[in-house]
Amino acid sequence: MTDYFNETHEQVRHTARRFVQTHILPYINDWEEAGEFPQDLYRLAGDAGLLGIGFPEALGGVGEGDVFMKVAASEELMRSTSGGLVAGLGSLDIGLPPVARWAQPHVREQIVPPVLRGEKIAALAITEPGGGSDVANLKTRAVRDGDHYVVNGSKTFITSGIRADHVTVAVRTGGEGHGGISLLLIDKDTPGFTTGRKLKKMGWWASDTAELFFEDCRVPADRLIGAENAGFIAIMSNFLSERLMLAIMAYMTAQLAYEAARDYTRERQAFGRSVSGFQVTRHKLVEMATRIDVAREYTYRCAALMQAGKNPIQQVAMAKNVAVEACEFATREAVQLFGGMGYMRESVVERLYRDAKILSIGGGTDEIMKELIAKQLRL
Repeated sequence: MTDYFNETHEQVRHTARRFVQTHILPYINDWEEAGEFPQDLYRLAGDAGLLGIGFPEALGGVGEGDVFMKVAASEELMRSTSGGLVAGLGSLDIGLPPVARWAQPHVREQIVPPVLRGEKIAALAITEPGGGSDVANLKTRAVRDGDHYVVNGSKTFITSGIRADHVTVAVRTGGEGHGGISLLLIDKDTPGFTTGRKLKKMGWWASDTAELFFEDCRVPADRLIGAENAGFIAIMSNFLSERLMLAIMAYMTAQLAYEAARDYTRERQAFGRSVSGFQVTRHKLVEMATRIDVAREYTYRCAALMQAGKNPIQQVAMAKNVAVEACEFATREAVQLFGGMGYMRESVVERLYRDAKILSIGGGTDEIMKELIAKQLRL
C-alpha cells in the first residue's frame, strides 16, 4: 500500500487479481492466438463489480469519483499480460461515460445498467479513415430530419467495433471545426449501420478492432448526448481519463517486461554464470526499474489531481508520454535480455513488445501530447 491507496482500494485490487488468475491467465495464450476472448468474460467481470468502477450507483455502478479504485483495478487487469484483452473488456470506459453523464435520463437508465452487468457492450467511435488524431476535422455527418438524425460516414480503428451493442459516435452536426461536433448513441441493429472487417493488428491481438459504416442511418433524436454541437467538450473530457488509463497500461506493460526479464536472467546461464551476474544486465534492469517507478509515481500524482477535481491536461499528457517511453524501453530491453527466446511467441515479452507500440498512438499520439503540453505552457 502507498499513500494513494486505502483498504477499500486494496480489496478491489485483490478482487481484480483473483479475477485475472481465475478467469484469464489459464486461457490468455489461446485467446491471443485466436484473436478474441469469450464474450462471457464481460458478464463475469460485471458480476465481480469490475465494470462498474467509476459509474454512479444509481445506474448500477460502484460509485463515482474514486480515481484510485480504478487505478488499482486497472493495474491488476494488466497482469493478464494482454493489453488487447484489457482494452476490449474496458471499451465501456471510453464509450459509456458520455452516456452516463449527458444522455437523456431514460436513455441512461436503459443503456448503462446492462453494460455494467456485462450483458451489453459499449464502444466509442471517433477516429476516421484519413483523420487520425485530427478530431476537430471529422467528416461523418448527421443531419436533423424531424425526430431523427440521418448519419453518413465511416469510422476506423474502433475497439470492440464488431461486438459493441451501443456505440457513442462523434458526428458533425454543425459547421467546420470543433464547434460543429456532436455525440450520438447508435445501436448495433440500427438500419444503415454496418461493421466492416475485423482489423488485423501488430499487437493487441485479443481485442476486436473494426471499421464502422453509416449509410443514411436514422438515429432517434433523443439519442443525442448532451447539447447539439457541444460534443467536442465531452470528447476532450473523456480523453483525460482515457489517457490516464493508457499511462497505467504503459507502465504496467513495462513492469511485466521488467519482472519477466529479471526472473529469466536469474535462471539463464551464460559463460559459466547467470546472465544477471553480468554488470551490463544489472544496469539494464536498474534502468528499467527506475523509468517504471518514475512513470508510475507521476501517473499517481495525476490521478490525485483528478480526484481533487482538477483538470490536469498538461500533467496527464506528460504522464502518458513518460510512461510510454518507459514502456518502449523496458519491452525492448526485455526482449534483448531474453535473446532468441524473446523473439518467440511463447515468451510473454514478445507479446508485451508488440503491444507496447499502440500506446504511443492511441488516445492521441506522442506528438499530439506534446502540442497539448506546449499550449498549456503557452509556448
